[in-house]
Amino acid sequence: MSSFLRSFAALALLSVATPALAADDEAVPYWASLRASEVNLRVGPAETYRIAWVYHRPGLPMKVLRRMEGWRLVQDPDGARGWMLARFLKRDRGAIVTGKGLADMRDKGASDAKLLWQVEPGVSGRLGDCEEGWCRLEVDTGHAGFVPQARLWGVGEP
Repeated sequence: MSSFLRSFAALALLSVATPALAADDEAVPYWASLRASEVNLRVGPAETYRIAWVYHRPGLPMKVLRRMEGWRLVQDPDGARGWMLARFLKRDRGAIVTGKGLADMRDKGASDAKLLWQVEPGVSGRLGDCEEGWCRLEVDTGHAGFVPQARLWGVGEP
């Protein structure tokens, strides 16, 4: 086989493999967060379907369960499911404080670390790294620290 044919065959194999690799980036489920300050959750994947919820919290974490063209089937922190346009979601990880009572936000990921603040259930923010049961969380007020992973929705594998 000539070197030209070998090169051509190699390029042909690469062009076939590339779409498969790109598809892996879009595997579901995955975590996302809201991009806009007003996002509709619909009962079906089209603008003709009824609106079930309207979200007003940019950065709110969502679990993407399914993809259909420009639509995503999502689940919110309360368990509600529905469809929203993909353009209103971003891949930035967010988390929301869950459970009862205030959650401690500490300067390090340890229960004996300095207490910085206490955050209420429902507070959401940008999720950082999680280690040994603690996750870094930065809320919109500029406060940041470590919150027990068990008190956050939006962490771990979706």
